[in-house]
Parts: sequence; structure tokens; C-alpha cells
Amino acid sequence: MNQDKMHLINKIFNNETIRTVWDKEQEKYFISIVDLVGVLSESDNPHNYWKVLKHRLKKEGNESVTNCNQLKLKAKDGKYYNTDVVDIEGMFRIIESIPSKNAEPVKQWLAKLGSERIDETFDPSLSLQRAIDLYRQKGYDEAWISKRIKGIQERKGLTDVWKENGITEGYEYAILTNEIYKSWSGMTAKEYKEFKGLRKESLRDNMDSIEVTLADLGEEATKRLAAKKKPQGLKENIKIAKIGGNVASVARETLETELGEKIITQDNKLNYEYKKENLIES
Repeated sequence: MNQDKMHLINKIFNNETIRTVWDKEQEKYFISIVDLVGVLSESDNPHNYWKVLKHRLKKEGNESVTNCNQLKLKAKDGKYYNTDVVDIEGMFRIIESIPSKNAEPVKQWLAKLGSERIDETFDPSLSLQRAIDLYRQKGYDEAWISKRIKGIQERKGLTDVWKENGITEGYEYAILTNEIYKSWSGMTAKEYKEFKGLRKESLRDNMDSIEVTLADLGEEATKRLAAKKKPQGLKENIKIAKIGGNVASVARETLETELGEKIITQDNKLNYEYKKENLIES
């Protein structure tokens, strides 16, 4: 498999993250075996559980193991490790080898997973609805979800304007975004995430409604200014990004003065807590 032609998707099953890869050419999912083994076995060390099971299945001549592929997938420590993956058909065979009360729910989840991507190709609104449903499952209220979805749409409008103004490289979009964030929050996006104790989680998903509103205001102001003034190239667009971010900064400072308290806090939306884990390469 050519990993450059694949797209990593984190799927949620019973609040557990299962690393899943969509192969566009084959139009099929490949799933991290150790993640699903962890859900099925509920073992404290799913890596070792899978190592023992893999050895046994190989001795039995099980094709689901001999046809098993490896991809470099991102682990909880942020590093990439070679990880055994298998398609949905192969995973069904592995499930049969693990006695578990979760076997049937996992089978149903996998069966549904196989058709999701194709369904979304014909009806893109399904993807949006799944995102909304996932936010609801995670405990976000309807007002927050509505604001978040609208913010995603508005963000696309901003990047379109930047593109018209000569911004084409990914790193340039990141620089401009950081200028907006620094102007209104005093931190880059990365520093903001670290401030909240986040790693790979979305920063916007861990802001409260006021923080999201300010982030949206900074980007909306930048978009309108950039569309009107039409700055060309990175240097000129940075100037506009700072002005747009400053609009949100003024709003933040005014509200903080009236409230008598800081708006930006270290709280994250879902109260994440990371613990060190000794991960091994499969």
C-alpha cells in the first residue's frame, strides 16, 4: 500500500479511538488491529495481547494475519509507529478469535463503517450530520455546535480570500492564522493548545463559546479587510491579519474589563488528562 494515497481518520467506538485509514484507490478502510483488539479484549496491554494472538493465528495458518499489512500510524505520544492494519473483512475473522462481550457491537460498527464513505460521496450532508452527532455524543450543546459548524464554513471563506491574494503554501496559511491568534489572544495556535494542555485535539473544539466567538471575529475581520484592500503576498497579508486579530483583541479587552475576569483560561472543553505510556513498535 502506498501510504501517500491514504487518509487517516480517527473513528470513535464507545468513546475509544480506533485509528482507521481510508484507501481512496481501493475504496476501503484499513483498521488498526491493536486498537480493536484493545476494545475487544479490554486488556491493559493490547500490544502484547495482539502479539500472542498473532503468533497463534499464524501457526493455525489464518490468512487474516498472513495478509496483514503495516502502516505508520500516529500514537498517543505523537510519534509514528509501524502498526498492523487489516481491512474490514479480515477484521471480522480476527474478531471470531477473541471471546468478548463487545464482539457483536463491534461487528455492527464495522459493517456500518464500510458503507459510510461511499454514502458521503453521494450525499456530503451525511458527513456534516455525523460531525454534529459526534459533537453531541461528546457533550457539546446545540448553540456551541451551531457556532462551530458556521465557523468552519467562514474559515473556508477566509482561506479562499487569502488564495486570491497570492497565498498558496500551507505554511503561509499557518503563519497568517498565528498572526490573528497572537493579536487577540497573545499566543500562537500552538502556544494556545499547550496553554490548555492539548496535544493533537482541535483547539477550537476546546474553547468555550466566548473564545470561539473571538476567534471567529478575528478571522471574519481579516477576511473582510483582505477582500477589500486586496493585499498581495505574505508580507502584506500579515499586516492585515494583525489588524483583523486586533479587532477581536479590542472586543476581548472590553468584555474582560466589564466582567472583571479573564476570558482565556487553561480549561479545555473535555477536561483531557494525559498520562505517559510506554508504547512499543508492532
